[in-house]
Amino acid sequence: DITAKLTDTIIVCSYNPKNQSASMISIPRDTFVGKDKAQAKGSDKINTLYHKNPEKLLKTVSTMLGIDIDYYAVVKTQALIEIVDIVGGVNFEVPINMDYDDPTQDLHIHLKQGMQKIDGEEAEKLLRFRHNNDGTSYPANYGDNDYGRMRTQRAFITETIKQTIDFKNILKTKSIINTIFDNIETNVVIDELVPYLPTAVGFEIDSIENYQLPGISEKCNNLWFFVQDKKETKELVKE
Repeated sequence: DITAKLTDTIIVCSYNPKNQSASMISIPRDTFVGKDKAQAKGSDKINTLYHKNPEKLLKTVSTMLGIDIDYYAVVKTQALIEIVDIVGGVNFEVPINMDYDDPTQDLHIHLKQGMQKIDGEEAEKLLRFRHNNDGTSYPANYGDNDYGRMRTQRAFITETIKQTIDFKNILKTKSIINTIFDNIETNVVIDELVPYLPTAVGFEIDSIENYQLPGISEKCNNLWFFVQDKKETKELVKE
């Protein structure tokens, strides 16, 4: 199991080589991890834990899900941008029209709905999008704002993996590996990955199951948090 961080998003990933199953669970960055909701403060959001210590984040996520997670990978956005460009872009179905500008960050997102080839620069914008200039966001049945963004991130990561391991990209493997290890911070040791390679090569990427941590948005001490539903989480993890 690996916890990966992308644009302040925490994703728990699991791969079982015995039955060739894999899954991703997104954890909202404003998930409450404090002890007392009545005294909640900004630092009680889970995304602040990484900045303190990745190992502490690993422990917290393990406790939340009730499983022992051994490894983490902190993924710089640059890694995804470079990989997408190395493979010549990723064909992806953009779920909605995206029209957002933030001059303070020099961020300008303008993508049309529908299937298209996304390059590295567009990939970063796609994964950062939450809502449009007029306040509209993803439809409710997709998951609005952060929830919609997490769903798009999981879908794009899946497509990127699928198209990266395509046979036509086999000659680019060295460049891809160098890009990955130049842009991540991880406690994974390469030797520990080697035994998984024979089975991983034959893995069907379309079988990856995507989920979000169960819970609701709740105002605690005048701040908005995502509050985990522990019972539903237990059922989801068991499944």
